[in-house]
Amino acid sequence: MGFTLEDMNNMYIDVLKEIGNIGSGNAASALAKMIQKRIDMDVPNVRLLSFDDVSGVLGGEEMVVAGIYFQVEGDIDGNIMFLLDISSSKILTSMLMGRSEHTGELDEMDRSALQEIGNILSGSYICSLSALTGLNIKLSVPSLCIDMAGAILSVPAIQFSQTFDKVLLIETVLTEGDTLVKGNFFLMPDTDSFEKLLSSLGVYR
Repeated sequence: MGFTLEDMNNMYIDVLKEIGNIGSGNAASALAKMIQKRIDMDVPNVRLLSFDDVSGVLGGEEMVVAGIYFQVEGDIDGNIMFLLDISSSKILTSMLMGRSEHTGELDEMDRSALQEIGNILSGSYICSLSALTGLNIKLSVPSLCIDMAGAILSVPAIQFSQTFDKVLLIETVLTEGDTLVKGNFFLMPDTDSFEKLLSSLGVYR
């Protein structure tokens, strides 16, 4: 029997939220090592969304965001996107490069820093997921795009909405002192991979 949205009961959400908690904690630790400052993390909000609702979470289709995109390979197939609003992007790059603030446009150095940050944070989530499931999961080299949310989301929507039109959202808020950064991780596995993922966690047969 195939996986359906109705199968996604509270037990599944609790397990996926635990993955979000562990992954966020590892991501916060990795970021703290990068910038050599203390990073605190709020308990992440985990939701299952349709593709049509994703842009609303980001502030609308015309909201300009930075998206770091990865292909997920190995025992499961799909994509991960790490999306930040421009303000959070500038805060993160300023943290990494030791600037007090960033008032200009994101330049090539900023873009390179964002790719590296996205790589480390997403890698932390994938390592947590791999450790909990025993699955071999790898990430491709990241690609960065800064554009309107609707444009960035159109590519994975076209690719995956034909087989599984749901996205797992892990909303994470990181703080450094009084500075707050909100990041959105979107995990987009295909249907077979979602079943394999939940089966590996012992909550789907």
